[in-house]
Amino acid sequence: MRKLLASLAITMGAVGTAHAQADLQADADAAAGRELAQTCAACHGQQGISAVGTFPNLAGQQMSYLAKQIMDIRDGNRIVPTMAGQVDDFSDQDAWDVAAFFAGQDANLGQTSDEDAELLARGEELYRAGDMSKGIPACSACHTPTGVGIGSAVYPALSGQHVEYTISTLQDFASGERTNSPNNLMGDIASKMSDRDMEAVANYVLGLN
Repeated sequence: MRKLLASLAITMGAVGTAHAQADLQADADAAAGRELAQTCAACHGQQGISAVGTFPNLAGQQMSYLAKQIMDIRDGNRIVPTMAGQVDDFSDQDAWDVAAFFAGQDANLGQTSDEDAELLARGEELYRAGDMSKGIPACSACHTPTGVGIGSAVYPALSGQHVEYTISTLQDFASGERTNSPNNLMGDIASKMSDRDMEAVANYVLGLN
């Protein structure tokens, strides 16, 4: 009985949290987020498109994903040295407001070079079909065929993302340095990818519009 009650308490707590976050998302204020995002511009650009490949583009990103990342960084669930102290004072509503602002901006339209056709072909193969011999599922299953992500599942958009940032993110998941994907799904996937696989996918999604 005690185990049952404990399980019910955990379930009800999770449901309550989900409802609370849904309310915050519904109340998200992009105008307020624009004001809060002024300090983000130095790394991510005024409209959420970064001029430096190591900093991610935020424009057009799924709101739910951005809000989660901000709160995870704030709470120490995701360690990003360059973000140290930047969102420590953010409330959950602040996170959703900033996420709403960036989500409403036009996403980056990246363009890949066709100099390495073999690399891009491998990237497309992994993105659209995966590699069953390695146990790698298709990226499109979670990030959609057009790379826009799935907000309801908190799966991020990948389209137009910087090559350098995508590679470093996959490396962090593979090494276990980053573990904040749902059920650490990305850690399991990235650990099965070679450096060439990561490079291939990163180059492919840059030009996926």
